[in-house]
Amino acid sequence: MKYNRILLKLSGESLMGDKNFGIDPSRLQQYADEIKKVKEMGVEIAIVIGGGNIFRGVQAEKSGIDRVQGDYMGMLATLINAMALQSALEQNGMYTRLMSGIKIESVCEPFIRRRAIRHLEKGRIVIFGAGIGNPYFTTDSTAALRAIEIEGDVVLKGTRVDGVYTADPEKDPTATKYEQITFSEVYEKNLNVMDMTAFTLCQENNLPIIVFDMNKTGNLSKLVLGEQIGTLITDKS
Repeated sequence: MKYNRILLKLSGESLMGDKNFGIDPSRLQQYADEIKKVKEMGVEIAIVIGGGNIFRGVQAEKSGIDRVQGDYMGMLATLINAMALQSALEQNGMYTRLMSGIKIESVCEPFIRRRAIRHLEKGRIVIFGAGIGNPYFTTDSTAALRAIEIEGDVVLKGTRVDGVYTADPEKDPTATKYEQITFSEVYEKNLNVMDMTAFTLCQENNLPIIVFDMNKTGNLSKLVLGEQIGTLITDKS
């Protein structure tokens, strides 16, 4: 096993599947199946999921909503997704804990670092909702920060593309994929991987990032076993 404790970052948009809004039950079940396979291998799993399929805080200002208010609305959207994922995982027989950056005791625990680590050690899947609890920070930043706090081995960023490319592969057919790239090269080439806060946190704490296609069956399992899937970002040789 290459990775013993992972932080899986999923986008809210990925839960839409072929829909234009909300949660696609078949996509939710697919993710639960993939996560279960990895859990049964003995990997400790923490998850951060976005809320873009419901509401994006950064777009709130365009509709006249205050940016801070919009960010809190976005945090609540991530909690809706986290609750849906928690339900799907538990229906598949897994033990989970949902921890929130803002206090909503009726549905989840507040984030406490030592408690989160203890849950992982006891074999529970820990889902982090509501970001870090403060506006102006993305769920990418949440993923980076929580991964560092729980002493994770890697951030696995599941997307709809199979890695980092020289350009947007959906717009440029000549774009080529990087198998491995350094943090410095990502900066220099101005590649869009994560927001700068999240990216810098990972670099300064020597936390590798792997960008991969979460929608392809088996990719997550192959990754934790050490197969070359997606793009590895690290400054280590």
